[in-house]
Amino acid sequence: MTDPEVPAYSTAERDRRWNLARTFMAREGLDALLVFGEHEDAGPAPFAYDTWFTNGRAGTTVVFPRDGHPVSLFPMEMFAKDHLETARRGDAVWFPPRHVRASRDSRAIAATLGELGLAGGTVGVVGLEPAPPWHPEGIVPYGLWSSVLERFPGTEFRPVGMALARLMMPLSDEETAVVRRSARIGDAMARAMVGAAAAGVPESEVYAAGMAAGYARGTTPAAMHFWSGPDPLASGLPPWSYRPQAPRTLRDGDVISAEVFSNVAGRHTQHQVTISIGEPHPDLRRAAGVARAVYDACLRALRPGRTFGEAVDAMREPLEAADGWEFGPAIHALNPMIALSGFPSYAAEHLPGAGAYPPEARHPTLCGDMELAPGMTFALEPNFVCGRHLAYLGGTVIVGEDEPVELNPYTARILQAAGTPRP
Repeated sequence: MTDPEVPAYSTAERDRRWNLARTFMAREGLDALLVFGEHEDAGPAPFAYDTWFTNGRAGTTVVFPRDGHPVSLFPMEMFAKDHLETARRGDAVWFPPRHVRASRDSRAIAATLGELGLAGGTVGVVGLEPAPPWHPEGIVPYGLWSSVLERFPGTEFRPVGMALARLMMPLSDEETAVVRRSARIGDAMARAMVGAAAAGVPESEVYAAGMAAGYARGTTPAAMHFWSGPDPLASGLPPWSYRPQAPRTLRDGDVISAEVFSNVAGRHTQHQVTISIGEPHPDLRRAAGVARAVYDACLRALRPGRTFGEAVDAMREPLEAADGWEFGPAIHALNPMIALSGFPSYAAEHLPGAGAYPPEARHPTLCGDMELAPGMTFALEPNFVCGRHLAYLGGTVIVGEDEPVELNPYTARILQAAGTPRP
């Protein structure tokens, strides 16, 4: 079941990335980059910029001098053992042992900065700026950062994560091949879920079928968002994954609303899965029609030279002309996730009981000024609610040289599983 032609990164890809980083440092007047990475089990939308430099296990901190070899700081000794075994097997290792360190606490960071002669210099930091959706004020711990600043009072530390991320977004041909494989695996996960879904089946079995399809194809997908019911209006991990309760048993007429996260070698695709158990409710069909119109409008707008904000404006036209409401963002960037379409907050107006919660403000578009370029990847996930029926459709799209490359048309529609036809 594994892919017979699994793409890999060459030394040329490593050099492309490192040269891009060095060119960026020269342009910005930086002596080095200090790159923080999030724990490897962070789940969907991880902050894993470290892996772009290392082609290795997530959860490290990278110090990259403008002149010289970068250094990777490991969080624990287990990483060194895995690194050694990887090298023994002949797999690609971008950092030899002399350029790794055993810890990434403040003392180790300070020692590495001192070793590389960066005291009194200018260091660009990746990890201090807001990182949607989970880190509104960055990921760097206060205690660690306070200690680093205290040890290097004459060094200028400048947040550069967002600027560097924009340079990373246009993928190389080798990265695009990895994204395509991720997209194929995501489709296989969605198809397995459709095959497992039926009235009388616990929703956990559908969830398991999707995840197993990803594991069997040689990747470890992040835990998917998954809700089911006659008209679920929610998005997130299934409640039985974080509370002691039994999974629901699916019924005829139910809807499964899921977000599948496929991840191959640090390159991500997303797949919006709406599965109807039996014939879809008429309101669900209407909602899906609007969502599909948004999808098509965005495809027409994702062209090189236009801005992300212009694409968002184009897709809003069918939304604003329809009778219903938008549940969440309809498009966001991938690899890395820095751009996000804005959307109004309709919860208090349309959801009974929502008025008891703190009010939500309108969500603005992030990075609307970003110019689209070939190789950028986006999760195109239009959604719309008619009555209480939510249709969430779509998958991953690559900005092409002219027209966008649609990787997952399979999930850009309502999927239907076995059920009893409506009378």
